Amino acid sequence: MMTLSAFSEHSSAPRRRAGLFRRLAQHAGLKSLARVSGRPASALAGFLFVCLASYGAAASAQALPPELDQAWRAARLQQGDVSLVVQEIGGPRLVELNPATPRNPASVMKMVTTWAALSGLGPEYRWRTELLAERGARIDGQGSLRGPLYIKAGGDPHLTQEELWFLLRELRLRGVKNLSEVVVDRSVFGQVGIDPNAFDDAGDRPYNASPDAMMVGLGAARLLFVPDTVGRKWIPVLDPPLPGVRIQGEVKYSDAVCPGSPAVSVQARQAGAETLVDVAGTAAGSCGEFTVYRLVQSQPAYFSALFRQLWRDLGGTLARGVREGRAPGNAQVLAWTESETLADTIRQINKQSNNVMARTLLLTLGAEKAGRPATPAGGGQAVLAVLAEQGVDTRGWQIDNGSGLSRNGRLTAGGLAGMLEAAWRSPLMPEYVSSLAISGVDGTMRRRLRQDEVRGMAHLKTGTLRDARALAGYVLGASGKRYIVVSLANGERATAIRSFDDALISWLAAR
Repeated sequence: MMTLSAFSEHSSAPRRRAGLFRRLAQHAGLKSLARVSGRPASALAGFLFVCLASYGAAASAQALPPELDQAWRAARLQQGDVSLVVQEIGGPRLVELNPATPRNPASVMKMVTTWAALSGLGPEYRWRTELLAERGARIDGQGSLRGPLYIKAGGDPHLTQEELWFLLRELRLRGVKNLSEVVVDRSVFGQVGIDPNAFDDAGDRPYNASPDAMMVGLGAARLLFVPDTVGRKWIPVLDPPLPGVRIQGEVKYSDAVCPGSPAVSVQARQAGAETLVDVAGTAAGSCGEFTVYRLVQSQPAYFSALFRQLWRDLGGTLARGVREGRAPGNAQVLAWTESETLADTIRQINKQSNNVMARTLLLTLGAEKAGRPATPAGGGQAVLAVLAEQGVDTRGWQIDNGSGLSRNGRLTAGGLAGMLEAAWRSPLMPEYVSSLAISGVDGTMRRRLRQDEVRGMAHLKTGTLRDARALAGYVLGASGKRYIVVSLANGERATAIRSFDDALISWLAAR
């Protein structure tokens, strides 16, 4: 296979051709070519790629190997809609197209948030959630706690229902049974709640969940469908049972052989004071029980209902309810739980592209670096400050929520490539790279690039919005060389770049 660098090495008159290329570029009105690093391969590769977009099939046939040439033609993208950087680690940039143009990176933004947090807070950083009581408060013989129970929220991005149950069980083991009221202290964050409907009017989908300092199970309720083989029907069960939430409709039962994941419709909507969960569709009983997650209440309301349910399950009582407030500065700790490490947390964020966890991580970085109560703006400033210390060029960047679920976030391909190079040279590189999805193996890349020659050869982050597609990460070539890849496409035809990106990763893996 002829690579871009190999093509330039076989040129018989590189200096004369360079002059010709400059004249062609001027004639075409192309003011920005590939950055010339002193190596003809790098400069020629960048120029040829620009020619590919500008002159069409004749130029592209000479510039790229057949796999990439065909993929680019098929994509039919405009040069101005794409930013692309391909760089050998420790070597030249092979391709550089519009590297300084700010573009919407979609979920590739999570790469920035997770790297800034990992390098700014350290891989062993943990979130702590505490149960407290007023200083000197006693527990009487009946298990009644004098004064409120305070919950000091730590902003844990992935506190689970099971972990909350265990924390409350620790409280019961210390003799507490009867609570007057529960006060949740969310002061680590400011007013960070969002309208889940704001982005795409799909407010019941977990990817739209609002960040919250006291978030449990990402704030999503579980709708479990259990097959009744005798009655030939599906029984929906809401976990946890939530006041004011009612399931209506029916999923029809089928005797067919299970065709795969059941295709059912589950839609939550407000109807006055109630939340109705409409279910519909057909599912084969042979598939067995299955689960769908939906947002049916705000984060505070969901936590309140979940707390009541778990505390009741543990035999506890609650007289007045759950409210928001501040814990006294001298409160005493009764029980606490710590999260998994940040290094483990960013694997979930990047491999599964979890939006609300990324939002919460940005806020955590802001709280630790810019001060409390944290805001998305403070988190964004903290990210840029961390990257500035590493010499990363962040000109033109806009970081609004850290997740990429945004119309306003912007990165540049050149700056992101620089960040990825800084991460590669860091002692924290193994933790960071391991957080990215592996081609053809797991995460968002599990069903992509599965052919033998590229499967497992790349660690990547994908990004997908209606008018934005992005891909970035690291590729291991057959020669043992490693490459940084950043591809950002915006515009109506952005989706078309996927096939080109796949061809590009395959080509690099074969180098």
